[in-house]
Amino acid sequence: MNFRKKNYVAILLVLAVLATSIWAFYPSDSKGSGRAMAMADFSAVTASAGEDSYDAYLNTYSDAERPGDVIRIEGESYSATAGDGFVISDHLDGLDGKAVVTPESGSISWDVQVKQAGLYNLRIHYLPIEGKSSAIERQFAINDKVPFQGAEILLFDRVWGNRQDEIGRDDRGNEIRPRQVEKPAWQLGAFNDRNGYYDEPYSFYFESGEQSISLTALREPMAIDYIELYQDQALLTYEDLKKKYEADGIKPVSDHYIEIQAEDAVAKSSPTLYPLADRSSPTVVPYNVSKLRINTIGGTNWKLPGQWIEWEFEAPEDGLYQIALKQKQDQLRGVYATRSLTIDGQTPFQEMKRLRFNFDMEWKMNVLGEDEPYLFHLTKGTHRIRMMVSLGDIAPLIRTIESSVLKLNELYRKILMITSNTPDPFRDYQLEKRIPDMVPTFEEQAVIIQSVADYLEQSTGERSDKVAVLHTMVGQLKEMIENSETVGNRLSAFKTNVGGLGTWILTVREQPVALDYLIVSSPGTKLPRAEATFFEEVKHELGAYVASYTEDYDSIGNTSEEQDSKITVWVTTGRDQAQVLKSLIDDSFTPDSKVAVDLRLVPGNILLPATLADEGPDVAMQIGEDVPVNYAMRGAAADLTQFSDFEEVAARFHDSGLTPYKYDSGVYALPEQQSFPMLFYRKDILEELGLTPPQTWQDIYNMISVLQKHNMEFWLPIEASNASLVPNATFSALLYQNGGEFYQDEDKKTALDTDISMEMFKKWTQFYTNYKFPVIADFPNRFRTGEMPIGIADYTTYNMLTVLAPEIKGLWDFTLVPGTEQADGTVNHQVASHTTGVMLMENADNKEASWEFMKWWTSKETQIAYGREMEGLMGEAARYPTANAEALEELPWPVKDYNNLASQWEWVRGIPQVPGGYFTGRHLDNAFRRVVNASENPREALNDYVLYINDEIEIKRKEFNLPY
Repeated sequence: MNFRKKNYVAILLVLAVLATSIWAFYPSDSKGSGRAMAMADFSAVTASAGEDSYDAYLNTYSDAERPGDVIRIEGESYSATAGDGFVISDHLDGLDGKAVVTPESGSISWDVQVKQAGLYNLRIHYLPIEGKSSAIERQFAINDKVPFQGAEILLFDRVWGNRQDEIGRDDRGNEIRPRQVEKPAWQLGAFNDRNGYYDEPYSFYFESGEQSISLTALREPMAIDYIELYQDQALLTYEDLKKKYEADGIKPVSDHYIEIQAEDAVAKSSPTLYPLADRSSPTVVPYNVSKLRINTIGGTNWKLPGQWIEWEFEAPEDGLYQIALKQKQDQLRGVYATRSLTIDGQTPFQEMKRLRFNFDMEWKMNVLGEDEPYLFHLTKGTHRIRMMVSLGDIAPLIRTIESSVLKLNELYRKILMITSNTPDPFRDYQLEKRIPDMVPTFEEQAVIIQSVADYLEQSTGERSDKVAVLHTMVGQLKEMIENSETVGNRLSAFKTNVGGLGTWILTVREQPVALDYLIVSSPGTKLPRAEATFFEEVKHELGAYVASYTEDYDSIGNTSEEQDSKITVWVTTGRDQAQVLKSLIDDSFTPDSKVAVDLRLVPGNILLPATLADEGPDVAMQIGEDVPVNYAMRGAAADLTQFSDFEEVAARFHDSGLTPYKYDSGVYALPEQQSFPMLFYRKDILEELGLTPPQTWQDIYNMISVLQKHNMEFWLPIEASNASLVPNATFSALLYQNGGEFYQDEDKKTALDTDISMEMFKKWTQFYTNYKFPVIADFPNRFRTGEMPIGIADYTTYNMLTVLAPEIKGLWDFTLVPGTEQADGTVNHQVASHTTGVMLMENADNKEASWEFMKWWTSKETQIAYGREMEGLMGEAARYPTANAEALEELPWPVKDYNNLASQWEWVRGIPQVPGGYFTGRHLDNAFRRVVNASENPREALNDYVLYINDEIEIKRKEFNLPY
């Protein structure tokens, strides 16, 4: 009996522990997801914004009138154009009348009669013309002068939507994310701040009389119906609008419930706003515990100011409706996300300009207006709800911190000019005397940054990591105020903390919100429950656990074999890239060629053992440029020149892209990606120093003293590690520009022992021994802060700077790498490139089908589609460096930047791959390090390693029975 009691007690204890464990992991119902208490708007402090800022512009015309006239300027009535391609079109895309089509470059001007001088808002009725899938950019000028900095780049959205109305499924029952395609439609867009820092459209001052306005194309074509000068009308508050409803006798409707699935959006401003599959909760609609269901939209894709999503619905009768959202904001703890809402292009009332979504890990049902829901007047018929990312009352906080970052960075550069970036810890630089405004600036910025932190804490009701960054900066500023003699020793920490403020700006600018569905209903209608019950959650977790054993989550897309033939293709990049590639294969390659493709995502190091075991693929993609020739020596890669149309396919690429894949009269891969160096420079800092971008290496020598006098540096690329075995980009450029080569005697020996190679090696190392260039540096970040206002880097650095350093947009540029002046006075700008390739394996079962795949993959159309899809999926940071020359032209590069790239590409050369050539990059780097670190003679150091390189080449040539 006692034994049985003990058993019962043990069982009860186990059950109690299990229940406690489940309860501990089961998230509690988090309250407080509604709006925080109302507070007065924070006033942005942007004293350091500069004379050409929008704030300074408004202050200049603060007393100006705001005339109520609406002045329309017809697009076709332009007065002048500069450039080709401007065409007047009649009835374009359903327009009732004429419009002017403007190309992606050039400028167009109109004359406008202004009766009364004053501040006007501007809006444009435009149609996005098919281009390169990126946002339209224009520069606006009045009387040939850009009025303020923000008008230098105005953005106008394209319109995107799902390619298919119905969401398809693969042969395993998973729903497939619909591809996003452009759906051009006439749009009415105001001239707004592209960063979202201002809620209202820009105001422009016009004198009375005849004025001239012009738009200069920076990116993408557009058609213009008209431009209007107008006044943006002040909105009523909801309380005032409610009284108007009562006065007009507008009543709430009854017994109506309209559910709009968020993933069924009819229009979006960006291809990144594709529908998503969410399996975080059993309450999402539609739901399946094991299969992928497309059921939400937004999330981390819908986060940048100005991005909008639009839904369409039918109102069954006239009257007042409430609107509810099933939403989740689980990314911004300590801050809140903001959206503005319009119905049929109009903001209903003031409160809809700033809808606030507080942090919560769970899905929530958010009735707009909460306890006293806002009511919206809808007429019977079709309506459109648009929600747009807005910074709302976060905007002045960001503007303030951005202003502080610019001010503190400017002060950092002043200090740097005195102390260098490695201050002597035992020296008193007397910075407070040499920089009189240093301590006052610290005091001013400490107060400003503290006020931002205080506002955030009060408005959110919590102290989070978002505020901790601000407090850290304030703490250091106060310490440097009290002990100004220690500023030099604190410089590294100061730079880190200012960089932290820059990261804070990027983080807080992002405003992600996910939506499951919207509900338009009669006031007081009972709404679905957003949170899962305890038992629903347990069932969901158990089902997902079982599915992890039964579902194949590694296969990508369809796996059926109902085709004439089948090939196996291996890729080594991420799942997102593989999904896009599989989607393109299923869309265009397989239907046209009748060849099924088994696409497998594999680790990068598995190709060699799989090939040795005869278990490898037919085609290997995204492989390093050293792989194909090494496989070709061993008879594992197929020679592509055996195919009759090889020359036609090879013409897609620059010869430099094919060079690394040539071996013994054959070509063993096609290039997929090709990148090369460009010269990046800060326009503002060079102008401040009285410098211009260098055209030759001699120009670099001339500017070094000016930079170093101000404790700034020039960056030349150095590989952080030797793993890639790639010859250094700077040495390669110097060698090629002076007529040198890497190999000689039909690739039997290295050419690094020639006089020209020795001379260029010495010249390269002298940058570090004589001029003390840094060997290790984070160039993008130092470029951002201004410590390194100029440097040579791979052109893909452009993508990183565009995304990670928005505060210096428009302040930097890139151009050709400095060259070497020739005897005839011309300048040689040659540089070496690096590639990745696609390789056909020698043991492929169906070489013809595999070759067809390689041709399809490297074609202009496929490379453009892949590049645009990747950029649509992951943003500008994922812009694809295609090796196809024609495809690069069609990717969404601004015209000026593409022209710079195309100019440099003409000077690009490839580095040949030879047996044993992997020693070249490795020992070139070893020789460099001996010179720089051990102060050895450059010629002797390089000569020592030339022996090793030649020995390895000879060994490998003997191994493969090649002449040596």
